[in-house]
Amino acid sequence: MDDGRVLVDGAPQKPSHRIALGETITIGFPPASSSGVEPEPIPLDVLHEDEDIVVINKPPGMIVHPGAGAEHGTLVAALLHRFGGPSGLSSVGSPLRPGIVHRLDKETSGAVVVARSDAAHAALASAFSNRLVAKKYIALLHGRPDAKTGRESGRIELPIARDLHRRSRMTTRRREGREARTDWRALAHIGNYTLVEADLHTGRTHQIRVHFSALGCPVVGDTVYGAPREERVGKQLLPPLGRNFLHAAWIAFDHPRTNHRVEFRAPLPAELVDYLHTLGRAAETPLNMIDAAVSAYL
Repeated sequence: MDDGRVLVDGAPQKPSHRIALGETITIGFPPASSSGVEPEPIPLDVLHEDEDIVVINKPPGMIVHPGAGAEHGTLVAALLHRFGGPSGLSSVGSPLRPGIVHRLDKETSGAVVVARSDAAHAALASAFSNRLVAKKYIALLHGRPDAKTGRESGRIELPIARDLHRRSRMTTRRREGREARTDWRALAHIGNYTLVEADLHTGRTHQIRVHFSALGCPVVGDTVYGAPREERVGKQLLPPLGRNFLHAAWIAFDHPRTNHRVEFRAPLPAELVDYLHTLGRAAETPLNMIDAAVSAYL
């Protein structure tokens, strides 16, 4: 009764009021909350836009769509503002995810493809399901993924499942895991760190992060899977990165309207390049070698 939504004979009463025979009770229900997402004027780095698809260079710290504990500041909210509401994006699936065909983790930056029509959404979803979408990521790892053999490339084929003890994590230690494959090649060694290019052949949750962590080489900045909050090179403590050193640098697929192969690159963010330089100075690695290793991703 305190909020005035319950009336007795047309008038509000105290919660202690006792209902008498013959009194009329009127209850006003609050308006139903929208099942969709409110548009928000969040700037977007658009790599490509046409009537069927949009490719966004997602910044770190942005969640793709609303979920538990994350209702605002999402990529979906920014897309709805940019494209004039739900009519500018595909309507396939949940109203909380208009246009969303695939995702990147919150602290992972890089290329995300979004569907603007239902037909494009169906075509892209099929391409992802049939592993016809190619993706390359850049990651900085602790240690060397194949330190025992010294190889500069490799393949990780460890099944991935939900960690039953920590539900926000994934693990490679359960037999019930889903098949997952990550191919990698080293781009540069910087002290006891390795900069790698990783190709995803499956798209499991946290795949790159959990795969490299299973090898004892967690992604720098990824405290969920074993990386320290701050890196130390010898006696020098590096400034905290504040994110995972993981970036979706390249994506390629058949355009849903033309069927022609298209590819898009998301430049390596400046903060990651700066971090490589800081690490290189601390590890006494020539910066020109680091620049050469990342030149194709700038």
